[in-house]
Amino acid sequence: MLSTNSIRAVRPFITDDAAMSGFKRSEMASWVFSSKAGMEVWHSANWGFTHWAELTIAGFWGRSNYEFINFEGQKTTEKKWSYTLPLLQAKFLIRDYEPNSWPGITVAVGTDMPWGKGGFVSEGPNAFAFASVTQCLGEDENLLFHAQIGATYLRNKQTKENFAGFVFGIGTQVKVFRGFHLIGEIVNGDPYEHGVGSMYQLGIRQFINDDLQFDVAFGAGISGETRASTWITAGVRYVLSFNKNDQFGRNGRRIN
Repeated sequence: MLSTNSIRAVRPFITDDAAMSGFKRSEMASWVFSSKAGMEVWHSANWGFTHWAELTIAGFWGRSNYEFINFEGQKTTEKKWSYTLPLLQAKFLIRDYEPNSWPGITVAVGTDMPWGKGGFVSEGPNAFAFASVTQCLGEDENLLFHAQIGATYLRNKQTKENFAGFVFGIGTQVKVFRGFHLIGEIVNGDPYEHGVGSMYQLGIRQFINDDLQFDVAFGAGISGETRASTWITAGVRYVLSFNKNDQFGRNGRRIN
């Protein structure tokens, strides 16, 4: 069975892919989200317990810009530093993808605990679950389509109210030349962030090799409650393998 490491739709893109890190492989990612509302710096790491199951832990820190009217009636911006962790996610492979054939399928479940300091801390425990599908066209992964659908749940620890949300997204990755790709997505909601509206992101992705990639993107809100009207984001992903039996096929993709 072929591994899907080279198609990772890693954050900062919200639409996940139907790919796994692989047995005894660790994927580490960091990305920055910057807008008028502030700056978020995310970090995540996962570990492949088997070829079909992996666990991810993530957290983020940064600065929030709060606009308010002071006692003199003037608009004032206050900058607050904040952090929150952990976000925990378990992901399971239902079916690996095959080029020009049936798509791959994964399911994920997780929770975001309201621990930390400042404005980034959630109002209560946030649970989420979603399924992802990836379709690959071309033996060299020339065109990829990703789709995800799921739901979120938030329990406000102060008001004791319950909130449920619906999330879905579609994304694509188009190979332009060697490791250079164009990427884009349209989403409604974010499993990692309850109450986010509809938005889009467009950007570029550069694969240095099968284990290292960079992303840069521009995004904007479409409707509903969004984190900001426009933003820019960038991320990096690196994979470490502790599997001595890793092998590569003729097209450079890792074989499990």
